[in-house]
Amino acid sequence: MARRPSKHLRAPRPLGAGHATNAVKADGRWIVRTVPGAAATKQYRCPGCDHPVVVGTPHVVAWPSTPELGQERAVDARRHWHTACWDRRP
Repeated sequence: MARRPSKHLRAPRPLGAGHATNAVKADGRWIVRTVPGAAATKQYRCPGCDHPVVVGTPHVVAWPSTPELGQERAVDARRHWHTACWDRRP
């Protein structure tokens, strides 16, 4: 039986496929995915309020729909936001 290649050698999954929505904010179009509390297993810093998004907190992950200048993939610019901070963005 042949072994599957390491997941670290495979191309990344397309995060915008099926489980994310589109949003339009003042600074452009974004792809947004909700993260339930049970799936929030790491701590992040919210760019909206500069406070931590602690483990177990439901939140959203957002990234531009097109890559920023100097980036190959838009998903490389993804950030984890408190849901309320994301909703308050113009």
